[in-house]
Amino acid sequence: MQYNNKNIVLSELIGLRAKIVECLDKKQKGLEGKVIDETKNTLILETKNGIKKVIKKTAVFKFYVGNKSFTVRGEEISFRPQERTEKALKYYKLRRLID
Repeated sequence: MQYNNKNIVLSELIGLRAKIVECLDKKQKGLEGKVIDETKNTLILETKNGIKKVIKKTAVFKFYVGNKSFTVRGEEISFRPQERTEKALKYYKLRRLID
């Protein structure tokens, strides 16, 4: 799949590199690692300091795909992975395609 600024909210996130750019939990801001799992409410990152769980709705993430990066508000991906295509469609429609 070719990732872009619109379809990132509909896409598989497991395996992507991610960084937390904003978070209500200030200790998690700046945390980065590889997404190894996710639930409806959390992203699970493998970081250099171990496995960390991040609550999606309290954070803004930057996902890295190749030489591109995409910023996503946690609320845009706060769905079960298998429900994302259907439920995140409203966010997909609101996002602008930026290349």
